[in-house]
Amino acid sequence: MTNITKTLCLGAAMMLALSASAQNEKVKDLISPLSDHSIQLHGYFDNDIHNSVEHWNKGVVPYDRLMEFYDNNVNRPNFAVGEMWAKAVRSGAMLYAYNKDPELKKILVNTVNKVFKYVQSNGAIACSPVEKQPDAKGGDLWERKYIMLGLSQYYAHVEKDPRVLKLMIAEANSVIDQIGDAPKVDINTQGWSRTGIESYSVMEPMMRIYKLTGDKRYLDFCTYLIKKGGCRGANIFQESLDNVRPRLMGNGYPKAYEMLSVYEGLVEYYRCTGEEKWKQATLNLFENLKKYEITIIGNGGADYPYYPKWRGEAWDDTALEQTNPKIERMMETCAGVTWMKLCSQILRITGDASAVDFIEKYVYNGLIGAMKPGGNGFSYVNLLNGQKVTDRGWGTTIDGMAVTCCNLSGPMGLAYIPYVAVMQNDRGPVVNLYNAATATAKTLKGNAVTFTIDTKFPLANTATITIGEAQKEKYDFMLRIPGWSTNTIVKVNGKAIDNVVAGKYLTLTRKWKKGDKIELTFDMRCRLIDAPHGSNPDAWNYQAVIYGPMVLARDENIDADYNKPVQVVADANGEVKLTPVKPTREGTRMEFLVPTTDGNIHMVDYSSVDGWKDKKICTWLPKKQ
Repeated sequence: MTNITKTLCLGAAMMLALSASAQNEKVKDLISPLSDHSIQLHGYFDNDIHNSVEHWNKGVVPYDRLMEFYDNNVNRPNFAVGEMWAKAVRSGAMLYAYNKDPELKKILVNTVNKVFKYVQSNGAIACSPVEKQPDAKGGDLWERKYIMLGLSQYYAHVEKDPRVLKLMIAEANSVIDQIGDAPKVDINTQGWSRTGIESYSVMEPMMRIYKLTGDKRYLDFCTYLIKKGGCRGANIFQESLDNVRPRLMGNGYPKAYEMLSVYEGLVEYYRCTGEEKWKQATLNLFENLKKYEITIIGNGGADYPYYPKWRGEAWDDTALEQTNPKIERMMETCAGVTWMKLCSQILRITGDASAVDFIEKYVYNGLIGAMKPGGNGFSYVNLLNGQKVTDRGWGTTIDGMAVTCCNLSGPMGLAYIPYVAVMQNDRGPVVNLYNAATATAKTLKGNAVTFTIDTKFPLANTATITIGEAQKEKYDFMLRIPGWSTNTIVKVNGKAIDNVVAGKYLTLTRKWKKGDKIELTFDMRCRLIDAPHGSNPDAWNYQAVIYGPMVLARDENIDADYNKPVQVVADANGEVKLTPVKPTREGTRMEFLVPTTDGNIHMVDYSSVDGWKDKKICTWLPKKQ
């Protein structure tokens, strides 16, 4: 294709993008996100988002230094570092969609304007020069994947700059010009890993660009990727159709983060083609991950017993092995955030409330528990017992600051909290998370309805939703009833509602008016659960304490006997009677006295344990013999 032809194609594609997107989807989501800036959280999560924006995205992210990796005269410190700048832009754009912070927008506009100087002769922005592309071991396709994702989020939420769309299209074209059937380069030759699974994740941005432009070349390219199987030496899509256990997928390289990234692209492909088997493949993986991999804090992946050399980043039957004392690293933050994102995709295409149960479990425990107390970064992995957090992992150091894939992914997880907290379907609002908030959704007739969620949850077990400005009309109000809340009481204007089922959505249909109130009382009873029985009998003699969605832990910062064996006192149903107390340390969200046969012990929520100064945690409590 000549340069003139390419320019004409880019121009046509840009015109198409103004009217395309949803019309290129054959499957309509059952639940959809609100429009930008339609929700404002209060308190709990909003403080976390604010701290991250102020002290990371607007604070210490070295945008210019990360962008310099695209200068082919600069030696890259590691493979795939081209993802870093793009990840910062991606999360920044999503966070801007939430808070409309003018200073954040200025930073994002400034850095995106600067990136144009790195465009190469084939239209690509890449760490590898054109003559070395596609650069397999350098992680070239993974890097370009993230550049497209970062720019697409910027284009969607910050500024619909036609130059940015043109750059996204040129980046995509540079990939499809190089990768494909002979005489192009085979996708299975690409990637730093032994199976190249990470290179297949380029499907997600390709499908986004297809939806923007309607250009069938991008859809055809993703069809090629699916036919090639998702990795070298195996067909992961067929494996998930066949319900293969996640740790046995991917030809001995079931890397959690990368596999989840590939399946995000598969969901987008399903939306645009309507091919049900790809929906089923994703749902099978989702169910198997819930069963075999996701721990009590909502993330998965470990280094023992099956994949020690992958340093805690591979599917490893983690749900079964999570108490194994031989585990040294587990639950990469990049994997947790991408799991959260895949759960949101599942929610959108199926309306399955369990997807939100798993999002909630992760955000209240694993995600917030990985964030540094000041908001200036995230841990690479999370341990349940021992050294909870660390900066040690893949990445680089800039001016003495650790810059890893995970502390660039963490803010994206925060951005997804308001994205999923309140959503809507074609009949009205959908409330997923019970954080205090003000939100505006659409009714059945398309009118705006604003409502507030007043609550101190999870510090309290009640929430009140009050209808504000709205037309008086009949529409649905859908409420997710948490799976952990066995007996939830729901009242509308003081009248109790029947058929409230844990783990399902409750649909309230009526002619709503301003001032109507929905009151919820959650069953926050504290549960004592036994350790799973994995491969190592030494891991079986543990118990954990869970309060609503919150996992509790012993904290060495306040308890020198934090890992001493105990026997928690519970009734015949496993219920533990907690006593709330004033937190011992500043910054602790909640603290309780927990009864044991030797007296009370102090336990705090998992996320509050500060392990950044070498203090340790005990989440799975060793049982006293």
